[in-house]
Amino acid sequence: MRIIFIRHGDPDYENDTLTEKGWREARLLAQRVSSWEVKAFYCSPLGRAQATASCSLEKLHRSAVTHDWMREFFYPITDPTTGRFGVPWDFMPSYWTMEPLFYDKDHWHEAAIFRSNPEIRVKYDEVCTNLDNLLAEHGYLREGGLYHNTSGVDKEDNIVIFCHLGITFVMMSHLLGIAPPLLWQNFFIAPASVTILATEEREPGRAYFRTQAMGDTLHLQSGGEPVSQAGYFARPFQL
Repeated sequence: MRIIFIRHGDPDYENDTLTEKGWREARLLAQRVSSWEVKAFYCSPLGRAQATASCSLEKLHRSAVTHDWMREFFYPITDPTTGRFGVPWDFMPSYWTMEPLFYDKDHWHEAAIFRSNPEIRVKYDEVCTNLDNLLAEHGYLREGGLYHNTSGVDKEDNIVIFCHLGITFVMMSHLLGIAPPLLWQNFFIAPASVTILATEEREPGRAYFRTQAMGDTLHLQSGGEPVSQAGYFARPFQL
């Protein structure tokens, strides 16, 4: 199976919707999504994700299941370098690269900065549990670091999740066995981009997710729409 994560379009965070550019991105995205065979659509409850999804869903005459746990992973901390109170990532490299726990997939949450907001560990675990429950509905049961395919057949089902940068990396960290701070700090997925994780089932009935594409914006480039910088601290390269 494949999980296709789509980040919302260029955001108007103040009003929790899309900018004019974001709506253009969502319409170009819808042209791409409309060519896919999708088993189920899921969406964050936040306005910017709902707006992005609406263009694809309207074009396909489909609906999405909204899950509250797919909302952005906003459990704020005070940045020890800048004093910023906000999302638990975007730390200065001079700070986070010196914290060994940021690299530890089992103990990352024990770093002092994450312990400053106890909700971070609790909500991370909730997201992982809810994601596993969702995958179980599609026939994939978590067993250690793998998933047991109850059908025994490598299925081609595609599920699409419209959500956000931070929560996408939370889910990816669970599926790939990577400490979430490494994804939050080292990777960027642009607004309206497509990230694909697919199961490899080299042993019958035993599945592992592997990243096939990350932050893909081909549909924007094909439509002449520049990649947005929202959530990034450098100028994106326009392929």
